[in-house]
Amino acid sequence: MATSNIDIAQRAELWPITRIAEGLGIPEEALEPYGRHKAKVALAHLAKLQERPRGRLVLMTAISPTPAGEGKTTTTVGLGDALNRIGERAMICLREPALGPVFGMKGGAAGGGYAQVVPMEDINLHFTGDFAAISVATNLLAALIDNHIHHGNELGIDVRRVTWRRVLDVNDRALRDTVIGLGGPGNGYPRESGFDIVVASEVMAIFCLASSLEDLKNRLGDIVVAYTRDRAPVRARDLQAHGAMAAILRDALAPNLVQTLEHTPAFVHGGPFANIAHGCNSFIATDAALRLSDYVVTEAGFGADLGAEKFVDILCRSTGLRPDAAVIVATVRAMKYHGGVEVAHLAQEDVAAVTRGMVNLERHLSTVRDTWGIPAVVAINHRAEDSDAEIAAVIGAVEAAGARAVVAKHFAQGGAGAEELAREVVRLCDAAPAASELHFTYADDASLWEKMSAIATRVYGASEITASTAVRAQIRRLQEEGYGQYPVCVAKTQYSFSTDAKLRGAPSGHAVDVREVRLAAGARFVVMICGDIMTMPGLPAVPAANTIDVTGDGRIVGLF
Repeated sequence: MATSNIDIAQRAELWPITRIAEGLGIPEEALEPYGRHKAKVALAHLAKLQERPRGRLVLMTAISPTPAGEGKTTTTVGLGDALNRIGERAMICLREPALGPVFGMKGGAAGGGYAQVVPMEDINLHFTGDFAAISVATNLLAALIDNHIHHGNELGIDVRRVTWRRVLDVNDRALRDTVIGLGGPGNGYPRESGFDIVVASEVMAIFCLASSLEDLKNRLGDIVVAYTRDRAPVRARDLQAHGAMAAILRDALAPNLVQTLEHTPAFVHGGPFANIAHGCNSFIATDAALRLSDYVVTEAGFGADLGAEKFVDILCRSTGLRPDAAVIVATVRAMKYHGGVEVAHLAQEDVAAVTRGMVNLERHLSTVRDTWGIPAVVAINHRAEDSDAEIAAVIGAVEAAGARAVVAKHFAQGGAGAEELAREVVRLCDAAPAASELHFTYADDASLWEKMSAIATRVYGASEITASTAVRAQIRRLQEEGYGQYPVCVAKTQYSFSTDAKLRGAPSGHAVDVREVRLAAGARFVVMICGDIMTMPGLPAVPAANTIDVTGDGRIVGLF
């Protein structure tokens, strides 16, 4: 009997992608197939859908996770399948997995058990080449910067103030800080630089926020890559780089159509991390799905303090998307973790720890429902070791907070195990059809400092934000240069409301220190890097790559 995620996925009977597209009304000529089971949908066809009304948007978010994650992607898949099972027309929208986590600690991001998107191996490894295109576009711009400086530097770039970094889609801590241009005059001017992981790049953010190919090219041109000695910004369009970058990304910008194990259509497109980027799949994919179906379930990475906050304050603010309902994924094991139990003992029953850990879920619920005004249900992602008493403790605490918690068993049962959750989501959407009542965490005209402070105090429970004199000066300079209108994208640990990953539960009164500030003028937000979060992660002591292999007949094994 199939037990592992990859075994279940490889034994599944997939429909031809043309059949999935036909069910959505997408003609075969609008598809660019990548084999029999995945395809890109032409942007020209999606443009024809703009006259259609949007369906209902369901935001999938979660509590602060344990290191293994709480199954947000799995629940997104399970809910999509369940909505179709109860007679609704539903699609799901997910981010593409990054190779960093696939080869690192967390593994793949195609769901799990009997709630997966497939073909799982393809999705987790290379897929349709989108990340490779984003990497090439980013690194082309880096090469053009250094080439311009080498050949006379007509723009007067101050080599000490080049801000653009190269990227790689592998966790490689040795490349966080580098020195380039060594080896003599023929190799350019030596300077300090570094690498970020692809999913943390500004090009990835632009890719996911762009509304069209023309918008993509304009945003790429707006990227600030360096400054002159007079502190004047130098942009990608000044280097005439944005046209070639857009050409590289042209095909990648079309969303990728795949299916779940139960043949629910899925757009899997774009993949920014939520702890260091804005954490949502592409706007193009989500908007298209909303015009192709009645319900769209989309995830925003990690806990509601990260992905959901950025979904609301960055994506919704800039695109006009409005969620009709939210699902907050929680697990009994995470409640125990936030109640003080160490990872090695999470399988043991501990109702008292569950009760103590509820403060984390309660704060996320309050933020989603009370701060942003989104109707919400808690999905208890069931695990085999959960006891009835522990589940009852979670349900009781959520009910005491004025919401409903539903046990979902989609991992073991597929869509059938999430039908009650699907019915509750439909009920929430029917009860509150006016999704325009979304409230943002901060006002558009607040200063950058005020925006960061609002996130820290209203979402993280902090008492203040702090920053060094140099960082404060940089924030003031960005404000004075006209970037104060932009939203803030916070990079911080996903494991805590604070910047200390070990501080579990719902800490209050802490200070959030802003360590670094980066302007993302093309993405149109300002990144505030807090605590010790890294934009190039490292591999764990025993990386997942050690167990991944391919058999003599070409079958991938070891993915999870």
